[in-house]
Amino acid sequence: MTVEEAKVRIETLRTQLAEHSRRYYVDNAPVISDYDFDQLMHELESLEASFPQFADADSPTLRVGSDLSDSPRHEFRQVAHRYPMLSLGNTYSIEEIEAFASRADKTLEGAEFSYSCELKFDGTAICLEYRKGKLFRALTRGDGTMGDDVTANVLKIKNVPAVLHGDYPEEFEIRGEILMPFEAFDRLNAERELKEEAPFANPRNAASGSIKLLDPKEVAHRGLMATLYHIPDGILDYKTHSEALDAAKSWGLPVSDERRICRNIEEIENYISYWDTARKTLPFATDGIVIKINERDCQTTLGYTAKSPRWAVAYKFKAEQALTELKSIDYQVGRTGAVTPVANLTPVLLSGTMVKRATLNNADQMAQMDIRVGDWVYVEKGGEIIPKITGIELSKRPADSEPTVFPAACPVCGTPLVREEDEAKWFCPNSDGCAPQIQGRIIHFLSRKAMNILAGEATVEQLHSLGFVKSPADLYDLDKLRLVSLEGWKDRAAQRFLDSLAESRAVSFERVLFALGIRFVGETTAKTLARHFGDIDAIAVADMEALQAVPDIGTVIAKSVYDFFRNEEHLAEIERLKAHGLQFSLKSSAVEKTDVLAGMTIVISGNFSISRDAMKELIENNGGKNSGSVSGKTSFLLAGEKPGPEKIKKAESLGVKIISEKEFMGMLPDAPQIVEQEELTLF
Repeated sequence: MTVEEAKVRIETLRTQLAEHSRRYYVDNAPVISDYDFDQLMHELESLEASFPQFADADSPTLRVGSDLSDSPRHEFRQVAHRYPMLSLGNTYSIEEIEAFASRADKTLEGAEFSYSCELKFDGTAICLEYRKGKLFRALTRGDGTMGDDVTANVLKIKNVPAVLHGDYPEEFEIRGEILMPFEAFDRLNAERELKEEAPFANPRNAASGSIKLLDPKEVAHRGLMATLYHIPDGILDYKTHSEALDAAKSWGLPVSDERRICRNIEEIENYISYWDTARKTLPFATDGIVIKINERDCQTTLGYTAKSPRWAVAYKFKAEQALTELKSIDYQVGRTGAVTPVANLTPVLLSGTMVKRATLNNADQMAQMDIRVGDWVYVEKGGEIIPKITGIELSKRPADSEPTVFPAACPVCGTPLVREEDEAKWFCPNSDGCAPQIQGRIIHFLSRKAMNILAGEATVEQLHSLGFVKSPADLYDLDKLRLVSLEGWKDRAAQRFLDSLAESRAVSFERVLFALGIRFVGETTAKTLARHFGDIDAIAVADMEALQAVPDIGTVIAKSVYDFFRNEEHLAEIERLKAHGLQFSLKSSAVEKTDVLAGMTIVISGNFSISRDAMKELIENNGGKNSGSVSGKTSFLLAGEKPGPEKIKKAESLGVKIISEKEFMGMLPDAPQIVEQEELTLF
């Protein structure tokens, strides 16, 4: 892979993972399996290791998935976590569990330690804080640094005690998972179907959506439960993780009884093997086993990476399999024009949910399998939303079955499909006239890291199908009178939508350029182009030579940008957006730029008086460069409240200067006023 190909693939993966993370954590409506998400993440990790020049502190490989809403008007108060809520590294291989144990043994230099093996619950993460024996606060994971305050809702969960008993400490935190048992899940979906509402895809999505309901009484009706499994180190004086959980259980907290202390790999494998079968009898969803180093001092020695502890790993179970009939095949068009075949199946129970559809990926896979309507197929599902067909039971194939013919034309607009060399998928080239592609680009335009406009897929589909919005510029022509006349729109919702449209006019040029949806132009490339050329007009008239002269812009990206601005419809759309007041030059952008940090590479760690994204943007707006890891090239480490100990340690060992938020703000002209951290954490 060339450097240019690597850059394009890295940006593509980052964009895809950010979108899938939003769908999973915020929308509770994922469209790919956990396994497929993990494979994309592993590919990105590998590419970033091979091409370190494309390091980015905002990469999904360095950040915990966030359940914080994209909405500029948060329904829940956001509060800083006292200790970061990290995610776990995961694997589907026993060999990698053995490697995890080997690394721990090597680092701990022969120290004796054990493993706490626990079920991996398939729910939504929660952090509970108790003060003087009473539940003081409950926070979602959020982005790992800030979480949504859902205390009122958690108090409605029957097995979460509002008041503890026994010899509990004055103040402590405990973390775990909010689950929806299968029985409650089936009841909820039956109720939703009666109301003609879309059912939840699985219990995990239902639990995550339920904990964010605005009415606590409705939360009580959802039948949620909690299981708790971690007290952060440094809070209580226990030598082992298991002792801490035993104590928590004695105070009345819901701690799993299925934990086991293992002394070696053989015992870990036996535990995994047992639960791979026994989990199917549980009343709630599990998708693996978590293996933790049990001794607290050993955990401290092993430490953390940017997003996960080195003393714990998750083993995910292999996918379940079922046999069912393939009734028909649909062909769906994505926002890039890719046509994906999806099999419609006779419903079959798999991993606690009824499976009705499965992805077929592409024409080549279908031809290789020789899959046909009427076949009986093997379906695998390991927490997936759209499971995969992995084989055909040829002994059940009907005698009159006929080979499947992949469509030659787009199933939506009828345009002949094309397939580029080395591409597995067929594409509809009618990007400006095919409804799914148009809607996809509008959804991208609305997204948080683009224009941050308060609307989702359902809104876009409604407005486009009615003919009100055929391009992003049409959004700015909408008025309240028209919106409230539509089904599902009320005065308050219409006003919030219009307010977010008005606010988007102040979005900086770099994000507007990203919002245009130029192929291969991700956030980083958009910033590079904007800062090199200064305004949209200069980019529009740039030839291939001028585009390729921009740092990190190769032939593929340059050709995509060049072609985009040679399309008259694209130019006309930009003129309309200009007329609506969007920012198309750095000079006109609302944010003042300086070069006081020019040439500096800065690493941030901890919590600040502003969000981490805002802090990174502040660095970039003043000419600095963000980095996710400390190295000899780091100019300084900007440390907020509770910075990562590993970054502090590395900065000190390399002689990298460490400065506080107050010192940093003193370096900048017109810096925002610092809000003391205590104001962020108290009611």
